[in-house]
Amino acid sequence: MRPVDTKTLAARGREELLRRNAIFESFFEAEAPRLAEACHEMSQRFLAGGRLLAFGNGSASTDAQHVSVEFVHPVIVGKRALPALDVSPGFELRLPVILRPEDMVMGFSFPARDDAVERALGAARERGALTFALTGETGEYSFAPPDEDPFVCQEVFEVLYHMLWETVHVYFEHREQGHNVGASSFLYPFLGKGKQQLEEVVEQVQGSMLQKMEEVNGMRAAAAETEAGAISEIAAAVAGRLKRGGKIVAFGNGGSATDANDLVADCVAPPPGFRPVPAVSLSTEPANITAIANDIGGEAIFLRQLIAHARPEDVAVGISTSGGSANILAALEEARKRGLLTVGILGYDGGRVVSERLADHAIVVRSDYIPRIQEVQASIYHVLRGLMEELRGES
Repeated sequence: MRPVDTKTLAARGREELLRRNAIFESFFEAEAPRLAEACHEMSQRFLAGGRLLAFGNGSASTDAQHVSVEFVHPVIVGKRALPALDVSPGFELRLPVILRPEDMVMGFSFPARDDAVERALGAARERGALTFALTGETGEYSFAPPDEDPFVCQEVFEVLYHMLWETVHVYFEHREQGHNVGASSFLYPFLGKGKQQLEEVVEQVQGSMLQKMEEVNGMRAAAAETEAGAISEIAAAVAGRLKRGGKIVAFGNGGSATDANDLVADCVAPPPGFRPVPAVSLSTEPANITAIANDIGGEAIFLRQLIAHARPEDVAVGISTSGGSANILAALEEARKRGLLTVGILGYDGGRVVSERLADHAIVVRSDYIPRIQEVQASIYHVLRGLMEELRGES
């Protein structure tokens, strides 16, 4: 492989990050009114005992995983756990068996519609479920692809379902407490302490959604300025390891686990025009994870698997919003001992991964709010995947 011009590569990465902002702005300015209404309907269904059932094929299935963990295990302390399930494996067979009329169903496919997803959504809608098609035409809330790039589509939809999750809790508190919005006050300060008509809340939620879009765009623009060089260096370093016969070994917890799974899906089953890259996710092995956590402890769930799978020519990619999770730290430390290239995709200030220099390369999204961190991290690893492909094409 010929020497890499990292400055040119960094400029390409910066350009790719920045071009997303106009797409996000256009999409959410058009869809905020519908999304605010959808959240109101979802809150009513959750209160009536409904569940959110999500599914998709290929890399879209990782969004179903992400939806499930966001609703069941909310990042805001004190928020209720809401029933959500990823039914992706064999969803056409599983969904009809478990579906109830009060449920909500969310089908993912991008950048184009998936016939199997459309069939499942159509059947669910006939049985009374509230349906979301991302992308598609069959759902009561159907969304056209915001861009031809499947990576960008997925990033837009991640922001969308994060907004749905955040706003559903706001409607709960308005309905149940009237004036006390609890921990959601920092998300939606306009609710204040005075009781309001629901119509006013819906209208103001729309504005808050646009503020969130502007926030993620601002964070992505900041990352384009501060992290483009690191992204280009990682792309070059990873390409070198792949040239030697290495593979990517990714891992993360919670929403970051679904990001690790998505990165690996984008490697082994990439979009058209990309060549497959050998990769495994240690976050997609439930039997190993639960066995190790039960017998040794949660801090060893990635370490133990890494010992079994890692080779010196490999790349260890730890994805973490905090940079301080014990199992991420243990795995990266072991990876360095074994000669792997170590990469951290991080939030906050990089945490202990940065302060203890456990990553040869680190990309940091500087924020302390987890959904926004994850949204920008998704853009970053998608741009990284694109730059890796460019370098492989030049080899």
